[in-house]
Amino acid sequence: MSELNTSTTEKYHNNFLREVEENVEEGEWVKMCMQCGVCSGSCPLGAHWAHPPQELFMMIRAGKREAVLSSDSMWMCTSCYNCVVRCPRKLPITGIMHGLASYANKLGMAPKIQPTRDFSLQFWKNCTRTGRVNELRLTLGLYFNDGLMAGIKKGWAMRNIGLGLLKAGRLNPFELFKGHSCKDQQGIQAMLKKAAEIEARRKHSTH
Repeated sequence: MSELNTSTTEKYHNNFLREVEENVEEGEWVKMCMQCGVCSGSCPLGAHWAHPPQELFMMIRAGKREAVLSSDSMWMCTSCYNCVVRCPRKLPITGIMHGLASYANKLGMAPKIQPTRDFSLQFWKNCTRTGRVNELRLTLGLYFNDGLMAGIKKGWAMRNIGLGLLKAGRLNPFELFKGHSCKDQQGIQAMLKKAAEIEARRKHSTH
């Protein structure tokens, strides 16, 4: 009986599931999903997911590595936490979604054309430069991400909103060059470097 149980566990615990457990934040919870579907039913964007969370978890458990990591589904998560609140097993679904997205991007397998991915990367690059987000630089980066003409068209389409912000003092063209920054920028860079070192050591210890 014990041999049968061991064999079944080994078959179920495929290589991709192990990979997710070792490399995706809170990925060890994936195997706890009981496929009730409450998460996708609670999600405001549930109808737009190619693969809702419980389906992604089943695909991971089935070893469908490429299909999962190349999916744009985890990039659809808006961090509303409805799924976490309502999950019968209290799985950290939001954390797993962001973890999968980050891991897929790190491997170069994330969809190249995905608005949420573009925003996430632009935001992170912008924020870590000075410790605070330069909103004007971030907006222009998103507008011109698809090229000069695309950026001009988007800017023209939003011109009335831009003028309104300018009149209200909420849009300052000089912010593009100066912006708001934290006082201890060296400290921020040291913190980010230390976090990367800790993450590298953690991954090394799991292998």
